[in-house]
Amino acid sequence: MALRRAREERRGSSSSWLIVGLANPGAEYEGSRHNVGGDAVRLVGERRQVKFSLEKRQRALTASVSSKDGVSTLAVPTTFMNEAGAALPGLIRRCSIEDLARVLIVHDELDLEPGRLQLRLGGGLAGHNGLRSIAQTLASQEFARLRIGIGKPPTKEQGADYVLRRPTGARRAALRLNVEAAADALEVLLDEGFEEAQRRVNS
Repeated sequence: MALRRAREERRGSSSSWLIVGLANPGAEYEGSRHNVGGDAVRLVGERRQVKFSLEKRQRALTASVSSKDGVSTLAVPTTFMNEAGAALPGLIRRCSIEDLARVLIVHDELDLEPGRLQLRLGGGLAGHNGLRSIAQTLASQEFARLRIGIGKPPTKEQGADYVLRRPTGARRAALRLNVEAAADALEVLLDEGFEEAQRRVNS
């Protein structure tokens, strides 16, 4: 079990939450629908005026922020989406996380219409390569997720282009509003706890 190994090798100061925003690295993917999770986590860091540092060992950019129960860690893996799980054991060890319910993955969701968010604990993978990689690495799906709705492409065959390309015009502006709403939800979680954030987001 990856979580068990992370516990056994644990070192570093404890974090109340490990909040991981999924995104592909590289300028060509900036502003794409697939990157909204990483964009939301970075926006929280920007709002809280913290600087992300590259942690080569953890294969992620990380920053520490204050939260209701103490310090929490924001992270954006530097791996590609389908290898996102590679960053999790090192991050969990660094943050001294002992319960996967305290790991929140922020990601794009085709099964939610644009503008909708959902905050939940556990659940399926819905064909998301980043979630699949994380679940395989941790041998568990019992982590929390903030799902950011991006809607479905016109046809199934257009799926890759739909998530990887940058929208333009009004769609680009709407996507930015989605990212801002997700960042709002993350700030509620940090300041008021998971249950309050879940009540606001899911209602």
